[in-house]
Amino acid sequence: MSATETAIASAEAHSAHNYHPLPVVVASAEGAWMTDVEGRRYLDLLAGYSALNFGHGNRRLIDAAKAQLERVTLTSRAFHHDRFADFCTRLAELCGMEMVLPMNTGAEAVETAVKTARKWGYRVKGVPDGMAKIIVASDNFHGRTTTIISFSTDPEARADYGPYTPGFEIVPYGDLTALREAMTENTVAVLIEPIQGEAGVLVPPADYLPGVRELTRERNVLFIADEIQSGLGRTGKTFACEHEGVVPDMYVLGKALGGGVVPVSAVVSSADILGVFKPGEHGSTFGGNPLACAVALEVIAMLRTGEYQERAAELGDHLHRELGLLAGGGAVEAVRGRGLWAGIDIAPALGTGREISERLMAERVLVKDTHGSTIRIAPPLVISKEDLDWGLDRLRAVLSA
Repeated sequence: MSATETAIASAEAHSAHNYHPLPVVVASAEGAWMTDVEGRRYLDLLAGYSALNFGHGNRRLIDAAKAQLERVTLTSRAFHHDRFADFCTRLAELCGMEMVLPMNTGAEAVETAVKTARKWGYRVKGVPDGMAKIIVASDNFHGRTTTIISFSTDPEARADYGPYTPGFEIVPYGDLTALREAMTENTVAVLIEPIQGEAGVLVPPADYLPGVRELTRERNVLFIADEIQSGLGRTGKTFACEHEGVVPDMYVLGKALGGGVVPVSAVVSSADILGVFKPGEHGSTFGGNPLACAVALEVIAMLRTGEYQERAAELGDHLHRELGLLAGGGAVEAVRGRGLWAGIDIAPALGTGREISERLMAERVLVKDTHGSTIRIAPPLVISKEDLDWGLDRLRAVLSA
């Protein structure tokens, strides 16, 4: 067997089959390019679902990690360390907020946001104990814990994991009327993705996020924006909410915050909201560790320049112009997205999203499918225009074959 076949066979034999990766085995990567165990190079147009916004092996991030590895990597939160205060301060400033509660993975941050909203509802809003409700949107993807999949509408994510956690109301994404009708005195939060990534990069109507902000403010309900995929430069702004001039009560961040080097996530909000926690009521051994803070501080410094947001906006305009030329031509039914992020609905007659992804892989371009015949494009923000165009040429070739 080839090195690729050997590695995949071993993985299949000794790991749970909870993923169905494309049959490529990556050995190294730099910028927007990955090299497999056979020495073949592939253009990465997925960027780890936005975890790699700054590219593979970004020198600034690697240097920050190496420097911290030589000093201290973990103290637990039993003790202070010298990177923590700066990380919290700089991230709060980037978000225009006051407080940060650091965790590790995106799902942990979403769980933290849920706990924060419920505690705020009981301690501040005065909701009767055990009655707090959180409104979410259909077709959401916020993670895979038992609580989070309890409010998923995706059968693959939800089936066979009951009994499910109560306390969530699901309404159609983008529907302000349904949201308004679902609100009660016991509603403590609305948790939504400003752009739904796993659903196929769905951008809501222009009045949706402002409407959510207005409704939640009127009803004394927290507006929680899950910007784990959409945030930190991906859409051409630091946060996707900025496109509509909206500031939520709480940001949920992850993925790109760790630069593709270490898992870093956080809930960022006001002192009034995150101030509901007292010592011992919530935490994480690795959350806010020195290594994570060192890398995330470099990410924040890079974002503060604005160059990555500007690059995502400019290259994103080019990406969507080129993809728009494909829409309506028979091969592509629809294109959605913002910045360097796109969902492309392929005509089912051409194949499933998985089949199109495999054909692109044969052309040395890596994307990923979702929901039938949809593929997603989300290259590292450091990709060159020439490389992006090369990848788009490969896409055109696959769609016209």
